[in-house]
Amino acid sequence: MTENLHERDGRSVLRMERVLKHPREKVWRAMVEPERLAEWFPGTVALDLRTGGAVTFDQGGDGSTGTITDLEPPHLIAYTWGTDHLRWELHPDGEGTRLVLEHTFDDRAGAASFGAGWHTCIVALDLALDGRAGADPGVDDIALHERFVTQFGLDAGTVEDGADGWRVRHERQLTRPTDGVWAALTELAPPDATAHDHVLEHAAEEGGYVRWELVQGTGHGARLVLLHTGTGDHTPALAADRSRIAQLLDRLEAGPTGR
Repeated sequence: MTENLHERDGRSVLRMERVLKHPREKVWRAMVEPERLAEWFPGTVALDLRTGGAVTFDQGGDGSTGTITDLEPPHLIAYTWGTDHLRWELHPDGEGTRLVLEHTFDDRAGAASFGAGWHTCIVALDLALDGRAGADPGVDDIALHERFVTQFGLDAGTVEDGADGWRVRHERQLTRPTDGVWAALTELAPPDATAHDHVLEHAAEEGGYVRWELVQGTGHGARLVLLHTGTGDHTPALAADRSRIAQLLDRLEAGPTGR
């Protein structure tokens, strides 16, 4: 499978490709028939199979809706899911099919979660096409998520310069629940830190002030937002903050706090 993340019209686009050994017509049925979709898609889906038709999604009681924007059987189906857009293309590839997914969304920091989730779903689709629906896809979700974080450059951080100094910002979707992340974060905090309501603040040895906050993310774990403000050269802060996040991830991996 190949994956990349790019930007189009100010939005993030995750593109994934995989070659399946099954003919396009068989894969198409798995894309549009509710009983086949249920074998691999993340939730129950009902489609009014026409351009402009409604799509209803149910993920554990979440009854969100969308609209079919493109429909060219058995080559293309695309639809909205809330504010996101999913485009599935099926191309003949010898006796098999080349599947192309483009997922367009606004939450760039969630790209690794989306990538890991769709990777697992497409593996489940492949198993279902083989007649093994429900078999363990054998995916290490956490390792895959972190690989996508690195591959997509989601660990780089950003720097903004202003009249009063600079601001280094990191936003990272995590794979652990909020309570576990908060426990690990407070354990690692320096003695002078103040902590309340999932916000932790402290002075930084290299200069400036660091603010950690856990907020709502993709739903697959806590979302970490780290802000570091200061004056002068921001380079030491950017490197130090990456190290801080790496230390937090190591602590979560070690458990039991992060389990």
